[in-house]
Amino acid sequence: MTALTTGARPRGGLSRRLLTGRVSASLTSLAVAAVLWELVGQAAKVPFFPPLTAVLTELWSMITRGEIFGNLATSLANLVLGFGLSLLVGIVVGTAMGRYRRVNAALGIYVYALLTAPSLVFAPIFFSILGAGQGSIVAVIFMYSAFIMIINTASAVENVNQSLVEMGRSYGASEWQIVTRIILPAAAPMIFAGIRLGMGRAVTGMINGEMFIAVVGLGRMVTVAGKSFDGAAVLAILIVIITVALAAIALVQFVDRRITSWVPNTTKES
Repeated sequence: MTALTTGARPRGGLSRRLLTGRVSASLTSLAVAAVLWELVGQAAKVPFFPPLTAVLTELWSMITRGEIFGNLATSLANLVLGFGLSLLVGIVVGTAMGRYRRVNAALGIYVYALLTAPSLVFAPIFFSILGAGQGSIVAVIFMYSAFIMIINTASAVENVNQSLVEMGRSYGASEWQIVTRIILPAAAPMIFAGIRLGMGRAVTGMINGEMFIAVVGLGRMVTVAGKSFDGAAVLAILIVIITVALAAIALVQFVDRRITSWVPNTTKES
């Protein structure tokens, strides 16, 4: 029998049970994937798909040699700068496009065009303008992540219930107050959905920028390992990159839960 509970987000025992169920399902899935990886790697015996044990051994060797953390720090610095800039532009421009039709008409065609264009094709342009340094990598990260957040924010703002806006006007709220105290809070859940997508794309932009422009950080390690045809090293670095992406998205989800904890939610408990 299924009980349907509507109201505030789940708290207390229900919240803990839901979290425990999700963690158990995730751990089970990871365990199954790890076993399959090991079995296929042992059976295939191909250089570019070594067993998981060989990959983890190589990863530990990289850590003990001090290769991971220094490059990881460089990559994270690029990611923070690039994503921070794209987040600021994404929210400001997206809010303006969603709120004002003339802004949407003026900028929409460029935003959609740049979203669909392959972001990496701009790397040579950034290289020629900004040089082979952090600025070019940050610019590539921005190109990867900004426009999806602009579009999501614009859509979220545009779909805010207009009765909330009219109520604010009836109480004498200014345009700034309507945008910051009514529209943005109401649009926050959908905005954060775009931020999660943007974060994933930002990690992709970070690696591509480091591989094709400055050859630093984790991207440099992937390039070096690939040129030497070291499959275990490539997959070991890939595990680090995926871990960074998952941790970054988890951080966004944590902030999302804190900011939008007031949003009513429908939770099913079996």
